[in-house]
Amino acid sequence: MSAPVFHRDEAAKVEKFLRAKLNPDLKVQMRQRADECAEIYKGAECLGVVSKNVEEGETSYSFTITILDIDLEEV
Repeated sequence: MSAPVFHRDEAAKVEKFLRAKLNPDLKVQMRQRADECAEIYKGAECLGVVSKNVEEGETSYSFTITILDIDLEEV
């Protein structure tokens, strides 16, 4: 089974939600080659990815953030 396609209009809605709930500087950017997810940026830094999930007729979006151990040393 292939991953659900993540469309630009959905990316815009997710971006609006993330800006309202987390940080107004967040930006959702579609990947150039893959259409099953998009990247979440704050400025020039990629924080993680958001992917679309469709299960039993319901759609949800998962935001996965990756934190490198070297990034933890900076705080």
